Amino acid sequence: MLIKDKSIVGVACGGYGSEREISLKSAIVVYENLKKRGWNVFLLNINMNNWFVEVSKTKKIPLNTDDFSFKLNKTLIKIDIVFNAIHGPPGEDGQLANKLKLKNIPHTSCDLYSAALTYDKRGCLSNVKKFKIPTAKSVHLNQGEPINLNQIISKVGLPCFVKANRAGSSFGVYKIFNKKDLIKGIKKAYDEDSQLIIESELKGREVSVGVYKKNNKVICLPITEIISENEFFDYEAKYMGKAKEITPAEIPVDWKVKVNKIAKSLYENLNLKGVCRSEFIFVENKPHLLEINTVPGLTEESIIPKQCKAAGIKLGVFFEDLLNEVTLKNS
Repeated sequence: MLIKDKSIVGVACGGYGSEREISLKSAIVVYENLKKRGWNVFLLNINMNNWFVEVSKTKKIPLNTDDFSFKLNKTLIKIDIVFNAIHGPPGEDGQLANKLKLKNIPHTSCDLYSAALTYDKRGCLSNVKKFKIPTAKSVHLNQGEPINLNQIISKVGLPCFVKANRAGSSFGVYKIFNKKDLIKGIKKAYDEDSQLIIESELKGREVSVGVYKKNNKVICLPITEIISENEFFDYEAKYMGKAKEITPAEIPVDWKVKVNKIAKSLYENLNLKGVCRSEFIFVENKPHLLEINTVPGLTEESIIPKQCKAAGIKLGVFFEDLLNEVTLKNS
C-alpha cells in the first residue's frame, strides 16, 4: 500500500525518441502537482546513455537500474512506484514496463504486451478490426521494400497520410496531395521509423477520448473535439496553439454515447492501464479509430489536463488517483 508521506514516487521522463522534450514538460507537471499534495517524488530522467535522478536543475544523481535506487546525501533511496511520463520508447512501447516488472516495481501505465501493441499503429489498427471498429484504409511499408506509388494511391486514394508506424506527437506524419509528394513523404517518414503506415483521409469531426480507471471502474473524461487550423492535428497544432480544442465537445449526445462505449471497450479488451487517450474521426455518424495513446501528453497544452479541468478534477488529485489505482491492482 502506498503511504503518501513515506512512499517514493519516481516520475519517468525523457526517453529515446523525438518526443523527449514533450515528455520532460509532462513530467514537470506531474512532479509539481504530486509535490503539492505531499508526495515524496523525484524526476527519473532517462536517455539512451544514462538513467539519472534530477534532484535539481544543476544536480543529477545516477540511478541504479538494478533496484531503482540512488544515494542522496549518503542516504540510500529506493523508488517504490513509477509514474510513467515517457512518450515514445522506452516508456510507451513496453520496454520500461518490462524492466519494472522484473524488479517488482509497480507503475502507472500499460504492461509490456498492451504497450507494444498500441505503440505499433499497424498492429493496433489490425487488432481492433476483430471488435468491428472502423478504421481508415491503409497500406504498410517497410524500409528497403519496393515502392509502388500507383498501387498505394489505388488503395488509399488522395489526399492520404503517410505516418511513421511507431511515433507520436505527429512526428513523421505527412499529408499528401499528389503522387510527386507521396515519395517525398515516404522518404521523410523513414527518418522517424523504418516502418510506415499510409492511410486514406477520413473526412469528418475529430474527437479525443481520455479514459482511466478509478476504484477498479473504467471512466471516460469529457470528450474533446479538435479543430485544427492546419491540414491536420500536427505538432504545430498540438503544441503551438494552431488548433481549437473544445472540451466538452459540442457533438450530438448519441455520438458521445457511441464513442465513449468504444473507448471503454478498447481500454478493457486491450487490457490498458493508467490514463489513455483514443482518437477518432466521425464519418457519416460512425466513429473511426485513428490511434490509441497509452502515455498521453500531460503538459499545459495537452488534452488530458483540459479534460480533467472540464470534469472538475484537480490535476494533483487525478495523478494521485492513478497512483492509488496501481496499489489497488497490486493488492
